Amino acid sequence: MRLHHVVQGDGPTVVLLGSLGATTAMWEPQLRALRDFRVVRVDLPGHGGSPVPDRTFQIAELAESIVELVDGPASYCGLSLGGIVAMCIAANADVDRLVVACTKPSFPPPEQWDDRAARVRTEGMSAIADGVLGRWFVREVPAWAREMLLGCPPEGYARCCEALRDTDLAADLTRIVAPTLVIAGAKDPSVTIDEARTVPGKLVVLDGAAHLASAEQPEAFNDALLAHLS
Repeated sequence: MRLHHVVQGDGPTVVLLGSLGATTAMWEPQLRALRDFRVVRVDLPGHGGSPVPDRTFQIAELAESIVELVDGPASYCGLSLGGIVAMCIAANADVDRLVVACTKPSFPPPEQWDDRAARVRTEGMSAIADGVLGRWFVREVPAWAREMLLGCPPEGYARCCEALRDTDLAADLTRIVAPTLVIAGAKDPSVTIDEARTVPGKLVVLDGAAHLASAEQPEAFNDALLAHLS
C-alpha cells in the first residue's frame, strides 16, 4: 500500500496519523512544538497525496504498511481514524510511546459507515461536509478545514469508511505495552469521555475541544503531547 508522507526535522521519530477526511495539513499546529523530533506525517489511503485504493482494505493492512514505511523505532500519535491505526500498530509492533486522541476501539453502528460511503460516492463530499465539520469544531469552522475536507476524493473517503466499519480493536488493547496517553475533547460528539476511557492509558481531557482537538486547542494538545513524548 503506497502512502504519501512528509518527513521533517531530526531527532526521535514521531509519526502523526490523521482523521478521516483530513490530510497531513491538519498537523501543522503541532510542527513548531515538535521541532526537536523527526516528524513523519502520513496521509491515509485516498487522502491528500496517497492514491485512492482500488479495493477494500483492513486497518491491520494499513498499519503494517505504515510500520514498513517508518522502518525503525518510533512513537505514534493518531487522532480519530488515525488513533485506530496507531492502536493497531501498537498492539502488533514495538512502539516507543503512543498517543491516541478523540478515538475509541470501534465506531458503531457499522451501517452508518455504509450509508456515509454511499452518500459521498453519489453526492460528493459537500453532502456530508457540514455534519462532519460540526463534529470537528465547537466554534467557527476554519476555512482551511472546510477546504481540506472538500478536497478529499469521495472514493478515498468511502474506502476508509468501509475500513472503519469493519474494525473493532477491543480485544487487541491488552497487547499494547507502550506508555499510552489518551486525549479527549470535552465537547467531542463522536467520542465521549467515557468512551475514551475504554483505551488504557493516562487520560487528558481538553476543555473547549470537539473532535479535531489538535487543531481547536493546539496549545493544550501540544503540552500534553510533549509531556508524554518526553
